[in-house]
Order: sequence, then structure tokens, then C-alpha cells
Amino acid sequence: MVEWITSTGLTDYNEAVAFMEARAEAIHAGEAEEAIWLVEHPPLYTAGTSAKPADLLEPDRFPVYESKRGGQYTYHGPGQRVAYVMLNVGERGRDVRCFVRDMEQWIIAALAEFNVHGEIRDGRVGVWVPRPDKPLLPDGSVREDKIAALGVRLKKWVSFHGLSINVEPDLSHFGGIVPCGITQHGVTSLVDLGLPVTMEDVDVALMSTFDRVVTPRCAG
Repeated sequence: MVEWITSTGLTDYNEAVAFMEARAEAIHAGEAEEAIWLVEHPPLYTAGTSAKPADLLEPDRFPVYESKRGGQYTYHGPGQRVAYVMLNVGERGRDVRCFVRDMEQWIIAALAEFNVHGEIRDGRVGVWVPRPDKPLLPDGSVREDKIAALGVRLKKWVSFHGLSINVEPDLSHFGGIVPCGITQHGVTSLVDLGLPVTMEDVDVALMSTFDRVVTPRCAG
């Protein structure tokens, strides 16, 4: 059983990390169920384990938190749904690649509920949306905007941190960083794509697609 937790208002980042670490430890010890926690944060930047100092363009704009998750710099803020996944990967096949692939496919399936076609790109973490309505890139290729980010950590084969989907954040807030170290593409959101989607709509999509996409046990 996976417990779904939804917090209202804005959740302090340090409090979120403390909760995740404690819950992951309890899951490992067999004292708690797996959990998915849906939150929003106040505006902030997080630096993953691969973050490059040069990618923090405006260090004084918002609080910056060092994170032990994988990845580089990301932004969290109001209008962005963050889903923290505390799942027992040890009992789900101990296949990290399969687990990450499931997380990506979960995002794609949730976006598909709104007829948004999300795609994965080699060498670019997260989920991307082609933008043929935008000017082509200098090399003549179609611009692609990032709509969702992904960064997880495993401790004792239990995951924490997770994913974020841009519902209706202030996209200008991404300007203080180079999101995930990628400069040639932009960021977008469901509302930016012209879809009148609410946070509650996204929550329903995440809940309804999770069991369909995230396998109880990865086969590799």
C-alpha cells in the first residue's frame, strides 16, 4: 500500500527533507508504508549533487538549498506540483534504472491526461514538450521546453526526493539558474501551453496513473 499525502499551503524545504528522511528510514525498518507526498514550496533553488556553481546565475534572488538528490540546479515555487516519492525500491526489484524509467513514464502518463505529449531526451533529465510554435533553434531544430523535473536519492534502497510538474509557476523565476545545466532550451507549464489546469487536476492525474505505470516490481 502506498499512502498519499497532500499538503496545503507552502511547505518549508528543510521540513520536507526532514520528513522524507524520517519516513524513508521507517519504511526501511518496516515501520511505515510507502508514501507519495504532494507539496508546493515557496520560491527557492536546490542544488543537486552535480550542480555547477556557474549555473547559479542569481544567488541572492531566492534561498538556495544544497540537496543530496541527483541532478543539478532546479527551481521550486508556488504553482509547481512537487511529488516526493518514498518507495521501497529494494522490494521493487532493486533496479535503479527501471525505477527512474518508471518515474519518467509516470510523468508522461499524467501529462497525457491533459493531451500533452511529454518526451524523454538522452542527456537531458526531465520531461520535455516540443514547441513547433516557437522560433527554431540556430541549428534548425525544434525548440523543446522542459515541463517536469526529476531527481531522486536512494538510501538503504528506499527512495526520496522525486519529481516536479510545472502547473502555473512564475516562469521568470527559472531565470536565476541554468535549469539542470541546459541553456539551449526553455521551460514551460501546463497553463503556459494554454491549458486551464489546476493543481487539483494534476493531483488526480498523478494518482490515477501511478498504479498503471509504476510497476510493483521492475523486471529490468
